[in-house]
Amino acid sequence: MTDDAVIAISGLTKSFGNTVALDQLDLTVNAGEVHGFLGPNGAGKTTTIRILLGMLRADAGTVRVLGLDPWTDAVAAHARLAYVPGEVTLWPGITGGETIDLLARLRGGVNSARRAEMLERFELDPTVKSRAYSKGNRQKVALVAALASDAELFLFDEPTAGLDPLKEAEFQRCVHELVSEGRTVLLSSHLLAEVEALCDRVSIVRHGRTVESGSLADLRHLNTTSITVETVRPTAALAATPGVREL
Repeated sequence: MTDDAVIAISGLTKSFGNTVALDQLDLTVNAGEVHGFLGPNGAGKTTTIRILLGMLRADAGTVRVLGLDPWTDAVAAHARLAYVPGEVTLWPGITGGETIDLLARLRGGVNSARRAEMLERFELDPTVKSRAYSKGNRQKVALVAALASDAELFLFDEPTAGLDPLKEAEFQRCVHELVSEGRTVLLSSHLLAEVEALCDRVSIVRHGRTVESGSLADLRHLNTTSITVETVRPTAALAATPGVREL
């Protein structure tokens, strides 16, 4: 961990019954960077983000978000961060604009100029009831609410799900602007082109553990070959063989 870490996780463990979701996971995100958070489905990315948001309590390990414990200081942390999930659920009876304003008030107030700018850039009609929005437009509501805020930290979990390519490009421009303003971004995405375009560093997670972390240049040398074989003897000893990454 570094002194300028906005997110500092060490030895994070979380289980659901007999299922281990996170197994001694480590993650450091420094101020002013876009940090990619990568891994296959079920690797533990969303569970980690929910712990960062104070929605789940860790079983063990140390977690700090903006210097705060997200479980005991969730209100203070949420006033300084913004979150966009990949599956957005909205209150069906209110408009998109009312949703954006409600979320803004939870952080202390509405930045009207920024709100109007984001609505225009993402081409979202804020007068429509949320129940009438498509998946892409629900995603736009969450993005506008986040990007119109003065948050210090942005947690994006598959944020462009449902967006067309033009709006994906608009999102990327917005992220570049955030970083130029000194904000920090944790981006979980399956889109490698998006990660390459945006991220300064990445962490790769498998089976609830961070297996690699570094700059994209550092990690480009990593490649694996998958081989399927049938053996007549137990294979546990192969795990210690140099070059074997997963068994």
